[in-house]
Amino acid sequence: MKLELKPFDFAQAAARAGLRTDGTPLGGAGAASKPQATEESPSFQVAIAQALRAVSDAQNTTKALQEEVQLGNPEVSFEQTMIAMQKSQLGFTAALSVRNRLVQAYTDIMNMQV
Repeated sequence: MKLELKPFDFAQAAARAGLRTDGTPLGGAGAASKPQATEESPSFQVAIAQALRAVSDAQNTTKALQEEVQLGNPEVSFEQTMIAMQKSQLGFTAALSVRNRLVQAYTDIMNMQV
């Protein structure tokens, strides 16, 4: 039995999750269809898509808070903005770590001799 694996294409994986490569949703905020997992069959793809969407949402929130602070909105505090920045940075770092480990695992599997 011969097993062939295709090279990993991150852009294609992000597109399947309904995201661009920078993490923003395809076709606007509401246009991306959200895949739903049932309780009987949770999907890794759905979990990754939800995680990337959460990271993207955190980054978008941070950007909006930064703009409000720059415009001098008294309802948005500098501390609140800094906390949001740290949360989005932590989420992005975690997502990047997961991606790097997945790519490394894929590379290891591709280099295995059968």
